[in-house]
Amino acid sequence: MGGPGEPPEGTPEGAPGGGEDEYRSVVFDESFVRAARLQESSAQERMADHAPAVRRRPALHRGLSRQALILVLLIAVAFGTAIYMGVRHPYGPNEARQSVEPLRMTVIPLSPQGKVPGAADAEQLYAHSPAAQFAVGTEGIPLPAWRRTAHFSDGDVKAALTIAQEYVSRSSLHPEVLDSSQVRLARMLIDPGQLDQFDQSFEHPAADGRHAPTGWVVRFDPAQVELADPKIRVQGSLQATETDASTLEVTADHTFVYALRPTGAADHAQASLFTVRRELTFRFDRTDLRTNQTQMVVSYVQAGPLSCAEDSANHLHPLLAGQTARSGGPAGTNPYATGSATALCGTLAATAEPKV
Repeated sequence: MGGPGEPPEGTPEGAPGGGEDEYRSVVFDESFVRAARLQESSAQERMADHAPAVRRRPALHRGLSRQALILVLLIAVAFGTAIYMGVRHPYGPNEARQSVEPLRMTVIPLSPQGKVPGAADAEQLYAHSPAAQFAVGTEGIPLPAWRRTAHFSDGDVKAALTIAQEYVSRSSLHPEVLDSSQVRLARMLIDPGQLDQFDQSFEHPAADGRHAPTGWVVRFDPAQVELADPKIRVQGSLQATETDASTLEVTADHTFVYALRPTGAADHAQASLFTVRRELTFRFDRTDLRTNQTQMVVSYVQAGPLSCAEDSANHLHPLLAGQTARSGGPAGTNPYATGSATALCGTLAATAEPKV
């Protein structure tokens, strides 16, 4: 029996409070009605013969929403970019980047035949030396004429020559490199595949043909010498060749002449000349050209006046005005140690020394 105020049989089904209370929150708004696929025929339509009680409404033709349209456009752009990059990829289908080889280096000290000449005026030293006609600084490292090769464009060849030129300049002329205060300028141009060798050379120098800092850069012992004249004399050349379809090589052959004096000496102290001949071979693949870096293949250095008995791997220790080479030959070499390089030493020809 129903409670007070309720019909004896309970609340009729479909009436408020009946079994459909749970659907009270459902609102059949105008958009819901328009979206319905079935539509009841009107009374007039149902009076017609064979008219169905309901009929199916035609599907609505809705356009894409703005968000969907943007998404479709982004997908199309990404797909097109992927196809373009695949076509423009610098490597062929069977071409992979070769492994980067370690730099092979040789540093040969040149011993003077007598006392090292000196003069208070560095310009006078230069004027009476073979470097009298050399250019000053970067002017002595000009770019040669270049042309495209079979597999590299004019721009590629120019880029390789420019990177090599910049490395020669940064590693031979910058005061911060020469006085051993930093090597970052040169390091920035080294291919990542050689950075471990580069860093190990400066952290743990060794005369093993692989880890001599003086094979990477020109640097002096700052406790011993300093520049007497910032106008370093330079003469040399750059040449680019294609070695295969994916590799360019640049050879750099330059002679640098520095005017030096003892560290902390007065300006009028005697200066002397120090000569460094650097023959460097650079290698470039297309990745190097794109990242403005290089792989160094060979570094062959001759420098003097030096004493053959001095270790020239970490720093160059020039003999200054009035000094002579220490007696004795170069540091001992163990031919049974396969990991070490053979010690070499040469004689600085008299024609390479200034006559004052």
